[in-house]
Amino acid sequence: MAAIITLTTDFGTTDAYVAAMKGVILTINPRATIVDVCHSIRPHNVFEAAFIISTISSYFPEGTIHIVVVDPGVGSKRKAIIMKTQSALFLAPDNGVLSYVVAETSSTPVGESSDISQRPKLQKVGPGIDVVAITNPGYWRQPVSTTFHGRDIFAPVAAYLSLGILPSKFGRKLTRIHAFPIPRPRREVSGNITGLIIHVDHFGNLITNIKETDLPSRQVSISLGASRIEGISSFYAQRRGLIALIGSSGYLEISLVGGSAAAILNAKVGDTITISPEPEASLVSQPAEDTAPVKRPNGHAAR
Repeated sequence: MAAIITLTTDFGTTDAYVAAMKGVILTINPRATIVDVCHSIRPHNVFEAAFIISTISSYFPEGTIHIVVVDPGVGSKRKAIIMKTQSALFLAPDNGVLSYVVAETSSTPVGESSDISQRPKLQKVGPGIDVVAITNPGYWRQPVSTTFHGRDIFAPVAAYLSLGILPSKFGRKLTRIHAFPIPRPRREVSGNITGLIIHVDHFGNLITNIKETDLPSRQVSISLGASRIEGISSFYAQRRGLIALIGSSGYLEISLVGGSAAAILNAKVGDTITISPEPEASLVSQPAEDTAPVKRPNGHAAR
């Protein structure tokens, strides 16, 4: 099977940056299979990229090479790294963009936080992960632009890795990399669970940091600002208006059937969500005609 290389960037698709990376890869390995994960990461948003890559990496064949280039420190002294897990290889700047992957694949925790504002810190690499600093210029495209390491360092190194060259050939081994604490929900003395919106997807779904295993049951009351939702739905079309359900990423999300929950609630990443263990009978979700705009063609679809 041809080697698979995925690309996740904040480059967008209106410029030629992504195509340039693909051209470099295919010049070195014309048989490589290149998969675009996402190029609409908000510019310089390392946290968003870290979450996105963690939601897809487990669905690719073993040995897949994932390039993640969201790199506000390009051209500085920040390291470029190869991280090898038991199932994949990741190429990225050492700026915390692999924090979620580290948290999910290493037996050494990266730390936890109740917010998303903390900066990444150096931490020791745990068992199950090997990291190499990309320091061997023999595998770089020359000359190297100080503003485009995606094209001149990450793309060629990924291509050479896809040809079977060992990670150790690209530089020296590291024992520490930068990772930020993963935002986890907090259980209050009252029994309530306080979580955060950590991602807003294309449909306007509000994806939280709360997993089903964090919930006492599916019969809960969910508060976001002045809005309340009773219970956890199983799928989008089960109810009308605002709903809560466990999405395909495994996290609790707030959705508006036929519309955008983010828009109707004016909600954003970092906003707080509260889960009460037992629903209050007096709190009822507003019906769709009161909360939802006219259904749009880009409403929810199965995914």
